[in-house]
Amino acid sequence: MATNSMAGLITGAHSHLSRDSDEHQAPTRQGSSKTCRVCGDEIGYKENGERFVACHVCGFPVCRPCYDYERSEGNQCCPQCNTRYKRHKGCPRVVGDEDENSDADDFDDEFQIKNHREDLDRQYDVNHVENLLCISTKWGLAKTNETISIENGDYNKEKLHPNGQAFSSAGSVAGKDFEGDKDFYSNEEWQERVEKWKVRQEKRGLLNKEDGKEDQGEDDDYLLAEARQPLWRKVPISSSLINPYRIVIVMRLVILCFFFRFRILTPAYDAFALWLISVICEIWFALSWILDQFPKWFPITRETYLERLSLRFEREGEPNQLAPVDVFVSTVDPLKEPPIITANTVLSILSVDYPVDKVSCYVSDDGASMLLFDSLAETAEFARRWVPFCKKYNIEPRAPEFYFSQKIDYLKDKVQPTFVKERRAMKREYEEFKVKINSLVAKAQKKPEEGWVMQDGTPWPGNNTRDHPGMIQVYLGSAGALDVEGKELPRLVYISREKRPGYPHHKKAGAMNALVRVSAVLTNAPFMLNLDCDHYINNSKAVREAMCFLMDPNLGKKLCYVQFPQRFDGIDRHDRYANRNTVFFDINMKGLDGIQGPVYVGTGTVFNRQALYGYDPPVSEKRPKMTCDCWPSWCCFCCGGSRKSKSKKKSGKGLFSVFSKNKKKKMMGKDYVRKGSGSMFDLEEIEEGLEGYDELEKSSLMSQKSFEKRFGQSPVFIASTLVENGGLPEGTNSQSLVKEAIHVISCGYEEKTEWGKEIGWIYGSVTEDILTGFKMHCRGWKSVYCMPKRAAFKGSAPINLSDRLHQVLRWALGSVEIFLSRHCPLWYGYGGKLKYLERLAYTNTIVYPFTSIPLLAYCTIPAVCLLTGKFIIPTLTNLASVWFMALFISIILTSVLELRWSGVTIEDLWRNEQFWVIGGVSAHLFAVFQGLLKVLGGVDTNFTVTAKAAEDTEFGELYLFKWTTLLIPPTTLIILNIVGVVAGVSGAINNGYGSWGPLFGKLFFAFWVIVHLYPFLKGLMGKQNRTPTIVILWSILLASIFSLIWVRIDPFLPKQTGPVLKQCGVEC
Repeated sequence: MATNSMAGLITGAHSHLSRDSDEHQAPTRQGSSKTCRVCGDEIGYKENGERFVACHVCGFPVCRPCYDYERSEGNQCCPQCNTRYKRHKGCPRVVGDEDENSDADDFDDEFQIKNHREDLDRQYDVNHVENLLCISTKWGLAKTNETISIENGDYNKEKLHPNGQAFSSAGSVAGKDFEGDKDFYSNEEWQERVEKWKVRQEKRGLLNKEDGKEDQGEDDDYLLAEARQPLWRKVPISSSLINPYRIVIVMRLVILCFFFRFRILTPAYDAFALWLISVICEIWFALSWILDQFPKWFPITRETYLERLSLRFEREGEPNQLAPVDVFVSTVDPLKEPPIITANTVLSILSVDYPVDKVSCYVSDDGASMLLFDSLAETAEFARRWVPFCKKYNIEPRAPEFYFSQKIDYLKDKVQPTFVKERRAMKREYEEFKVKINSLVAKAQKKPEEGWVMQDGTPWPGNNTRDHPGMIQVYLGSAGALDVEGKELPRLVYISREKRPGYPHHKKAGAMNALVRVSAVLTNAPFMLNLDCDHYINNSKAVREAMCFLMDPNLGKKLCYVQFPQRFDGIDRHDRYANRNTVFFDINMKGLDGIQGPVYVGTGTVFNRQALYGYDPPVSEKRPKMTCDCWPSWCCFCCGGSRKSKSKKKSGKGLFSVFSKNKKKKMMGKDYVRKGSGSMFDLEEIEEGLEGYDELEKSSLMSQKSFEKRFGQSPVFIASTLVENGGLPEGTNSQSLVKEAIHVISCGYEEKTEWGKEIGWIYGSVTEDILTGFKMHCRGWKSVYCMPKRAAFKGSAPINLSDRLHQVLRWALGSVEIFLSRHCPLWYGYGGKLKYLERLAYTNTIVYPFTSIPLLAYCTIPAVCLLTGKFIIPTLTNLASVWFMALFISIILTSVLELRWSGVTIEDLWRNEQFWVIGGVSAHLFAVFQGLLKVLGGVDTNFTVTAKAAEDTEFGELYLFKWTTLLIPPTTLIILNIVGVVAGVSGAINNGYGSWGPLFGKLFFAFWVIVHLYPFLKGLMGKQNRTPTIVILWSILLASIFSLIWVRIDPFLPKQTGPVLKQCGVEC
């Protein structure tokens, strides 16, 4: 790693926008105009013979009298760019000139001008102002809604806008409105100006050739104004779509109240136990629906403006000001997570559409596998050819496996004749690359007895995966690692944290925290993108999409992360097991975005580094409250309280009150000083602590022990946490940084610190993502949901039944662990800044596994009713029938209106409902009991999965069957309900016509269960329509035992009343 590669990165400071090199020529051109654009008089010359130029920014032609009058009586700003006029030598001083570094040697001239002030005022008579009014229409003044009023021979200008807002400092008379600008250039000058603008736009990818012909009137002033526009906008759902949806929700809530009133007041006495169980289950379902429904009350969508981001932060001739990004990729076992998939993810990151010096990729190998180490070496070599190919032809996606497997016309929109030839060559090279990776995988299947040996003959340090030192290898980003075209490549770093027996490692959360510390030491980018090893970047502009929010000067400082939806490849067309999870990502997450932000889902998230460090978001200053004179200050309710609070704030002193000029941030109730862009410490000043500061500075900052208690014993890392906008100190040594990075991934580094408690990814649950996002929202941070038209990231999902159930089991187990911990949303963080609807959403994410218990009971009730001849609902009256019908209609209307505003298909909604039942009676049920055993009893139970071979065809994994105990409960439910249907129909046939009426209600509920479990039944059958014998045996056994409970009931014969008749003899 070379020293120059570790230099401090340029951060995205929100400074005033400056013009590029071409735009600096504008003052000369406009200054050459001989006519004043305000009054129409000729522009004079200065004493040195040069033509008078009023505005040094845009060069808008204004004569000396108009300039003097604008400074003395007007708004003192240029009419075109709204920049305040600077004082010229010999001009009278006005208020505000004392702040400028103007010439101070012209007092005599100024005194002379003041004596002749009356003569100057006489020049602006009424006739002159009328001339201004006539000329203003010509140069576009009317188009900026400026009006001039005549008062006592003077004129005043007022800016009027339709929305009542003050005119933006982005420039007033610009772009399309300023059409008269062309009149002041010759044809050659104007054509040259337009051509230069088009070339810059085409380089940035913002203009096609056809667009250039239509927009020849656009000039640099328009671009400058465009760059100052917002980088994103909020798009609320149309009121015609959302208002009926809300009305139906309220109606459904009212109907539920009347429905439960009927259910509770009219019990079924002949089946009281079944009735009581059913009512309890229905009340639980209603509460679950409320938790899920009301956080969707304010759904919104957002759209970004990438061209404005480029115009604002990527100016030609200036350093690129886009913020650096560190990308994290985590993996554990390369045999279960194929290295070729991880390699594709890394290649898509290295070729992302972002400045190469602003991107660093960190790959965490928590299994210390030499296979992944060698695979990344091959990936880095292949990236030298793949990255320039992607950027040269602007291909999508930039993961080679998925790019070459696309079934589309890859020649569409490609005009370069060399594309086909280079694409074929690149595809051959990728096939060779896959062969190399496959050979490494084949070699890794059998581990030598003496352990793995690296190419240089030294033993692999990670031969013992549970006892090995920390390892860091930098593949790209150093001085010699250039692509085949001689251009720099993004940094690629391999990391394997130290593991020793007796130390807790906290699985994925611990690995992510190690990545946070290593990246802070090596690059310290202010933003971090978190990806799973099987989630590649599908949209090369995904990072730019996130920067539109994170680099926004107003919103960005309050954001903890930007969450992208998860999209998946390789899922069957019907999405049998709801792997796409469209209802959650396209409905629930949009609703949360309108409250405080979406929850963190574990991948596809761009983080604000300062939010992970436990800092509180910046508090926006509130307007002072209105005061009144109706009561004395000591008894005034309007202002007395506010004055008291202000006095308290002024009297209170933080830990760093001595350095009041520096920015203050709160973290866990304490004040921390952080600087905006520069580093607070230089590495030369950091030697075993905070040496280099005197005693006063040490006491005012924070003691070294207090820092180490929170962040650990690394002065380099501590220094990086105090740099708000990221970057490294100047003069850093790459070798010392790597040595420090090894230290921060040692197994004992987190001992007696706040890591995993208040800082970084939070420990205590296998679903660390929900817990981490919940802690940030409790501190007051906001998050944003970004849904670009082209999916930002894509991953792979388990499409066979067993793997899908085990994935859901892991998620549900994490929710149960959070429910039983101190971080439960039901009682945690009430003193914080978490909004109530956001709390409802988090409560729903940790309570939903417990729905499995009432769901299992409710799915069993139809079979029991059919076997016993009893029912949970007595005879319905006309009024009760109305409430039942109203409830079903409201449920249907809610779903239909939800589909309208969200765009989700009815098939996705139905698959989601089906898998809610399948997962609820299997994975969620096991998660509840496993979580209770783990948290309360300390017993950690694991469910093993045994795989069978699958056919090597498209979606062959869909038919792959793996035996697991999770399959027993839903299989038993299917058999019970099928047996109940057969028994109920047989009993109705035997009992006559009168028994068919009560049977229909029971059959309806039984078919409701069977239809919801139908995808599960298809998964059991597989492609060959065969089910393993062990599944059939277990299910039949459980169903038989359950049925024997009702052995005294014979539903096939009619009930008899009166004495029992028996045969008494042969001749009877």
